[in-house]
Amino acid sequence: MRLKKMVAGVWVVFVFAVIPMLCAAEAPVADRVWPVQVDEMVAKVKKEIKLIDMEAFKKIVDNKGDAIIIDAREPEEFTSGHIPGAVNIPRGLAEFKIWKAIAGFPDKTNTALKLYVYCKLGGRAALTVKALQDVGFTNVTSVDMKIADWVKANYPIER
Repeated sequence: MRLKKMVAGVWVVFVFAVIPMLCAAEAPVADRVWPVQVDEMVAKVKKEIKLIDMEAFKKIVDNKGDAIIIDAREPEEFTSGHIPGAVNIPRGLAEFKIWKAIAGFPDKTNTALKLYVYCKLGGRAALTVKALQDVGFTNVTSVDMKIADWVKANYPIER
């Protein structure tokens, strides 16, 4: 009987003290609206694709040549302000919309286009680049930046 009370006491402490502390330690950041697995997936993808930072991207924007800049955000985000000359191809539709929008399908399909993809925080850009590579594009680069940092640097934005 004494052992049962001791085990019950330990269980009560565990349930009311230890479990809440464990949960608090793993509580999501207030701004997080997705589980950590999503961030882990994006980090994994970023190791598999070509990335450039904001300063390297600024040089591309300033001297675009034959490069095509893709904004992977949603249309309403795009219209609120985007990188000059960018084409809006949302992440969720990239594999479908890219063909007619810029790749010349069906007449002269070109999967070797020099593409640079950005988004709000960098995650959608990375996932878009991976998806485009998976459907055959060979020269796709993800811009690893936050659009807010671009704005803060007073770099150009079109509306």
